[in-house]
Amino acid sequence: MLTRTLILTAALGSLLSLGTAAAADDKGDMEKCYGVAEAGKNDCHSANHGCAGMAKTDKDPADWVKVPKGTCEKMGGKLTAPTAM
Repeated sequence: MLTRTLILTAALGSLLSLGTAAAADDKGDMEKCYGVAEAGKNDCHSANHGCAGMAKTDKDPADWVKVPKGTCEKMGGKLTAPTAM
């Protein structure tokens, strides 16, 4: 019984967190943050590839993820894409 309760609690928590993240994004409370994405966990294309989830290395300056506004630079990221040389 305890295992079942833990599983249900975890599932409910996951659903609530997904709903909160989607709501924050809908309100414009999120921003693109370049240079903080982990390998395979970027949100969209960059100069190096065409899709989300295709980042090859951690913290590539060209890859980005959406984060709550005001947290990007605290994480060591940048709000603008790197310029091509």
